[in-house]
Amino acid sequence: MSVKRGGLGTNLDALIPTSLTLEGREVAQQNEVSIDSISPNPRQPRTVFDEDALRELTASIKEVGLLQPPVVRETSHGRYELVMGERRYRAAKAAGLTSIPVIIRQTNDNDLLRDALIENIHRSQLNALEEAAAYTDLLNDFNCTHEELAQKLGKSRPHISNTIRLLNLPATVQRKVAAGVLSAGHARALLGLSNETDIEHLANRIVAEGLSVRSTEEIVAAGLSTAKTKRKNPTHHAPQMTEIADRLSDYYDTRVQVQSGKSKGKIVIEFSGTDDLERLLGMLEK
Repeated sequence: MSVKRGGLGTNLDALIPTSLTLEGREVAQQNEVSIDSISPNPRQPRTVFDEDALRELTASIKEVGLLQPPVVRETSHGRYELVMGERRYRAAKAAGLTSIPVIIRQTNDNDLLRDALIENIHRSQLNALEEAAAYTDLLNDFNCTHEELAQKLGKSRPHISNTIRLLNLPATVQRKVAAGVLSAGHARALLGLSNETDIEHLANRIVAEGLSVRSTEEIVAAGLSTAKTKRKNPTHHAPQMTEIADRLSDYYDTRVQVQSGKSKGKIVIEFSGTDDLERLLGMLEK
C-alpha cells in the first residue's frame, strides 16, 4: 500500500525534490520508506501528545493524505530514526499507512535544513493546503516564528496565520482545497462559519453552483448577520471597532474580532492549534 496522495496538485515532489540542496550543498533527500523501518527518536523531549489532536490528524491523513513528510536520519541500510515530525509519524501509523514519504537528512545543521525547506516553499507552486501544512511544520519542527517565516518568504504575518487556519477546516473540505476544486479564497471565506456542517454544506454549494469567492463571502456574512439578529443584545460594529480589530489582528498575528454591545463588549482572538495558542498566551501575559 503506497501513501495516499489525496489528489494533491503539486504534492511532495514540488516541495522536496529528490535531492534537496542549498548553495550547492546537499541537505536532504526525499524518499518513500516502509513505516516499520522508522524508529521513534529516544531523545524526543515531548512525551505527552494531545490524543484528540492526534485523532483529528489521523482522520485528516485518511481523508487528505500526509501533506508534509517527517524528517528522519539513516541509522543503517534501510533503517531510519525519526528526527522531526513524531505527531505525523504516529498519526500515519494510526491511519494504517504502510509506507510514507520522508525527508532523509544529510546534515546535522538544523538551520541549514530549515533554510533549504523555506527556500523550496518559496520556489514551489504549492496549493493553499500544502502551504498551510508546510508553514505549520516549520513552526513546530524548527521553532520558527511567524515573523521569521514572513520575512524569509516575503509574505505578511497575517498571511502566514490565515493560511495555517485552513487546517481547521473539516477534512472533506480540505480535500476539495487540495484537489483544487475549492480555491484558497473560498476556503478562507468558509472559515467565517463556525459550524462544521454549515461549512461542508456551503462547500458543496460552491462546487455545485460554481459560486465565486465574493458570492461565498456574502453568503457567510449574511449567515453571521442572521445569527446576530437573533441575539438578545445585538452587537454593533462601529468604524472605530473595525479599526481596533485590524490593529489587534496585526499585533497578535491572527484574526481578532471586537464586538461592542449596549452595555458591554468582547474581544475574540482566534488561534490555529496548541502551539499558536501558547504563543498568544505568552503575548497576553506580557
